[in-house]
Amino acid sequence: MLEGKAVIGETDMLQAMQQEALHLASKALDSFDVTEPTDIARFIKNEFDRIYGGGWQCIVGTDFGSFVTHCSGCFIYFCVGSLAILLFRGSSGPEAEPNQFMTALDTSVVTA
Repeated sequence: MLEGKAVIGETDMLQAMQQEALHLASKALDSFDVTEPTDIARFIKNEFDRIYGGGWQCIVGTDFGSFVTHCSGCFIYFCVGSLAILLFRGSSGPEAEPNQFMTALDTSVVTA
């Protein structure tokens, strides 16, 4: 596992979901090497799909930008050491559900 505590950058999730995301990230980092970000992302995404229903997306890396549309209450961005994790439930657009908003994120300056 990466050394260091998870630092939440942005979120609109309920506290219980945030804790589940951090727990799953820790579990993924125990199971996969940090050089396998796709495996880490797949694990977290599949677990959130299983627990909270389908439609979750997960991006893991040390340098990425994003601009996503997500369901309200279904977004978290956090870092563990130098590894950034973005987890959100996607949506097709604002007209699909009234409680959606867009979030832009640039993680090119990730610090441990």
